[in-house]
Amino acid sequence: MNLEKIYSELLSKIGFSANEIQQKWKDLQKTYSGKSRHYHNLNHLKEMIESFEIYRDKLENPDEILFSIFYHDFVYSASKKDNELKSAEYALAVLPENVILNKQLIFDAICATQQHHQNEIEDINWLIDFDLKILAKDWGDYKIYFEQIRKEYRIYPDFLYKPGRAKALKHFLENDFIFQTEEFRDLYEEKARQNIENEISLLT
Repeated sequence: MNLEKIYSELLSKIGFSANEIQQKWKDLQKTYSGKSRHYHNLNHLKEMIESFEIYRDKLENPDEILFSIFYHDFVYSASKKDNELKSAEYALAVLPENVILNKQLIFDAICATQQHHQNEIEDINWLIDFDLKILAKDWGDYKIYFEQIRKEYRIYPDFLYKPGRAKALKHFLENDFIFQTEEFRDLYEEKARQNIENEISLLT
């Protein structure tokens, strides 16, 4: 998958010039390729866009959701609690005043990737599910994922990290559903719960 091509085509459609697109792509690529990004990187975007391509026809506002995917983790610091809000603000700052996209939807969609709760806007539920699909990978891939997350949180010692991570994971299990769309629930809910339970047992 050529991320740069997908990004460039989207921005061109929105009305950016070729020079602007090139610069914005460089910024995006550099940010997501930062040394501290072991999971929240370009590969994560690729996996989300693979899901997006499959379910694009289900979306009312595919351009807004695709734009949201590119910027949803733009600001990412393991020690901060407002990454999603800052990413959402940054995403809107990238867009020109007169853009035809629904800015409110983009802002709300990116912010929704913090809590991953059911949203009344179905497009946002799809974005949340694309973001969480990693939870339903085969165990080997899931293990790589949680090891990458641990590296991103390496500033925290185990005695702080383990209970914190376990608490966050238990939060998923306490919800009626991990996934917000019926399609993803049918395909991935069971597997995701199994993986999360396995990880919790390793942490505690």
